[in-house]
Amino acid sequence: MIRCLAVDDESYASDIIASFINKTPFLELVGTTSNAFEALNMVQEGKVDLVFLDIQMPELTGIQFLKICGGKCKVILTTAYPEYALEGFELDVVDYLLKPISYERFYKAASKAQQIINPVPVVQPEMIQQVAPGNDFIFIKGDTKNKFIKVNYDDILYIEGLKNYVSVYTATQRIITYQALRELETQLPKPPFYRIHKSYIISIEKIKMIDGNTVFINNEAIPVGETYKEEFFKVIREGKKG
Repeated sequence: MIRCLAVDDESYASDIIASFINKTPFLELVGTTSNAFEALNMVQEGKVDLVFLDIQMPELTGIQFLKICGGKCKVILTTAYPEYALEGFELDVVDYLLKPISYERFYKAASKAQQIINPVPVVQPEMIQQVAPGNDFIFIKGDTKNKFIKVNYDDILYIEGLKNYVSVYTATQRIITYQALRELETQLPKPPFYRIHKSYIISIEKIKMIDGNTVFINNEAIPVGETYKEEFFKVIREGKKG
């Protein structure tokens, strides 16, 4: 069980998060609070594994909390303000939930946290194989020795790297496999796939909006990393397509 704390200066917002935590089998609610300093004390005392943290709080902002916390627990940010997404990801948050938050979106973020806090190997090495040049699909190794999942390039929204795992996101599913993101990057066609962050590869065909250094795909806020910014915006300005 992952011990969770909901921190929000609006009680109805923390109540919603608390209800979501209580209905998620692998999460345990250890408390709710509107006081960021109380939350920090709980983290420092080792009572919390995962904090659902509002950004806009009167005494201490969520960003300040993250900097003080120093990585002693994992954090999922909850906010109505998408402009903080990049700074949050640079501070190594697990996910960034925009209010109002649906349970489906909450569960997705919680599952991501579970993979970080209590990782469970789901696949074997050499997971992703491209059959031959020119194909418009890729085979991704599944959770058994001889299981491979065919994924069309056109169905891929974005890919997230997490240490030695990657999550491939389509509109209907998330496929987790054991593979370094840098290895997968070499196997994907460019365009439409571009790495825009140390943890993300996206399909530029699936972008709904770009706001500053944040890309929005399927309601996900994905940061553009400093290292990849110049090439990415050059691609956008030139209007390259897959």
